[in-house]
Amino acid sequence: MLVKVYGAAVQGIDAITVTIEVNCTNGIRFFMVGLPDTAVKESHERIVSAVQHNGYKFPRKQIVVNMAPADIRKEGAAYDLPLAIGILASAETVSHAMLSDYMMMGELSLDGTILPVKGVLPIAIKAREDGFKGLIVPKANVREAAVVNNIDVYGVDNIREVIGFFNGEIELSPMIIDTRAEFYDRQENFELDFEDVKGQENVKRAFEVAAAGGHNLIMIGPPGAGKSMMAKRIPSILPPLTLQEALETTKIHSVAGKMGRGASLLSQRPFRSPHHTISGVALVGGGTFPQPGEISLAHNGVLFLDELPEFSRQVLEVMRQPLEDRKITISRIKYSIEYPAGLMLVASMNPCPCGYYNHPDKECICSPGAVQKYLNRISGPLLDRIDIQVEIVPVPFEKISDIRPSEPSAKIRERVIKARRLQEERFADVPGVYCNAQMNTKLLGRYAVPDAAGKERLKMAMDRFCLSARAYDRILKVARTIADLDGSESVSVNHITEAIGYRNLDRANWAG
Repeated sequence: MLVKVYGAAVQGIDAITVTIEVNCTNGIRFFMVGLPDTAVKESHERIVSAVQHNGYKFPRKQIVVNMAPADIRKEGAAYDLPLAIGILASAETVSHAMLSDYMMMGELSLDGTILPVKGVLPIAIKAREDGFKGLIVPKANVREAAVVNNIDVYGVDNIREVIGFFNGEIELSPMIIDTRAEFYDRQENFELDFEDVKGQENVKRAFEVAAAGGHNLIMIGPPGAGKSMMAKRIPSILPPLTLQEALETTKIHSVAGKMGRGASLLSQRPFRSPHHTISGVALVGGGTFPQPGEISLAHNGVLFLDELPEFSRQVLEVMRQPLEDRKITISRIKYSIEYPAGLMLVASMNPCPCGYYNHPDKECICSPGAVQKYLNRISGPLLDRIDIQVEIVPVPFEKISDIRPSEPSAKIRERVIKARRLQEERFADVPGVYCNAQMNTKLLGRYAVPDAAGKERLKMAMDRFCLSARAYDRILKVARTIADLDGSESVSVNHITEAIGYRNLDRANWAG
């Protein structure tokens, strides 16, 4: 008989409902159509073994399986469970009375154990949108899917449980979690805190400004100055995720298979730190089987690129468009997928190949011109998208040995949140703009006009340090953020002066 069961295919970070039609007739052959990949076709052997191992008979008939819509490629072993239930229902081993009420996904092992799969959260969202009563997923994924309300989510360990559930022999209990309570409880639990950082007050201030305005930041300093240590603490001073941001971020990590066992909603902003040998595809996403890249995994969080000049120039150049548009579109012959990329870029680098240019104690041994050549590994257009450039020097012994704790992240975060609220109110009527770093020229002319003294100071800096025209807008954006941290309506000369101090690499004489 002909039966229909339901699963889902993940495209980008969204899911599409897949209708699996199974028909058993007289014969001995097995047909599967609907653009399945090799892993889906191989499900036949896993299903036969799982069914027989659990005491059921696999139907000795001709089986035809159609996976609709047929123009979307079906990938992976996650279709094992709906295929198995569809085949058994078509052979009348499983009752088909409730099949239309449930969507199900899961990979089968040979003994019938149901293994975890990727993309459960967008699948749960799609199941709710399409009006399904419930969703059946592997028990390892149940908390992740239960984030979605208004739908019953069941976690199962073995195919026997699913067969018994549809035959009315056993009763499954839906997973119920208090999403909001868990989300807000875990927002303040940070392992790393700025109170552990000794000295470096000017760099901490630069981090505070960057976090308050969503600005990209680069640190330049010798080895051992604390660049990586401080970068890892940035999430502790960023504003907490909203529920909408958390859901969007969790969807990306769910699709990429980065959710831990038993994980639910991500409650802290992601921090991604890829190695400098990363490929362009791994950074932006895509591939034969499309997956989000590091840029998208850092969405609503921080992407930290340590030793920036060591990254391939081609890899760095692919970041230019996502940093500007806050999204990345992967276009190939067979597909076109859009991933979000609203991130804060934080980078670090040595000032020269030996690492000791401008060091207060150690002498640089690089040859003439080596410093500029090293800096030229980073293109001007990429530097143009980095608002804050701050120099770091080693911390002296007196500050390292000071046992008094520094200012904790919680206090810095309070000031950052206050500044972000001002920006939210300011840009409430401007779609797509949420912080100062996203302002265009028109918005700068409306909200970041300095006073007369500030204009004069900015003109003096442009002439004295030979600053480029591209630095002009960046200085105004950063100055607007500094004014917000001060609670000031206007941008004054003090705000402009501090912002100018964050443009080290733009100075014509910096590299000698």
